[in-house]
Amino acid sequence: MEVTLENVIELLQDVNEDADYENCTTLVDDRVLTSFDILSIISEIDDAFDVAIPAKDVIPANFNSAKSILALIQRLIEED
Repeated sequence: MEVTLENVIELLQDVNEDADYENCTTLVDDRVLTSFDILSIISEIDDAFDVAIPAKDVIPANFNSAKSILALIQRLIEED
């Protein structure tokens, strides 16, 4: 599956449909996403894009917005 912002937003909506993923840049900082949501997102990313997220990358900055999650996935794919 191609990694696009739309794919990432779709994945996020499956985990927590109550957030404004198009505009929110403080998903973790404002506790829109819980730690359980983050774990679910990591699992969904692995399933959808075959990308494992190392523990060192599980930081708020990488999960505060759909764009930051997209950038994380793209970087990990390039490093692979």
